[in-house]
Amino acid sequence: MEHHDLLSGLIRLHVLHHAAEQEIYGQWMIDELAHHGYRLSPGTLYPMLHKMKRDGYLVSHQEREGRTVRKLYTITPKGREGLALAKDRIREFAGEAMHK
Repeated sequence: MEHHDLLSGLIRLHVLHHAAEQEIYGQWMIDELAHHGYRLSPGTLYPMLHKMKRDGYLVSHQEREGRTVRKLYTITPKGREGLALAKDRIREFAGEAMHK
């Protein structure tokens, strides 16, 4: 993905946003991000999810459905706090950037 470093913060915010609405899993998130124009491979997304979990923004648990085991992620209180702060900063930036 071109400009990956620049856009990676927005991708993490998408993850937090969706994890606040419902439990998410990796392939669903890859598909969802593709709807927004982000093309991520599992080799990019899964390490990002693991880091967000290590950093305390997400928690996970495994669920088995037949032979499929899926790791489901949910936002934490720290993740909600970070998402709220990011939304405030995005509003401020968008207001400033759209007037120029």
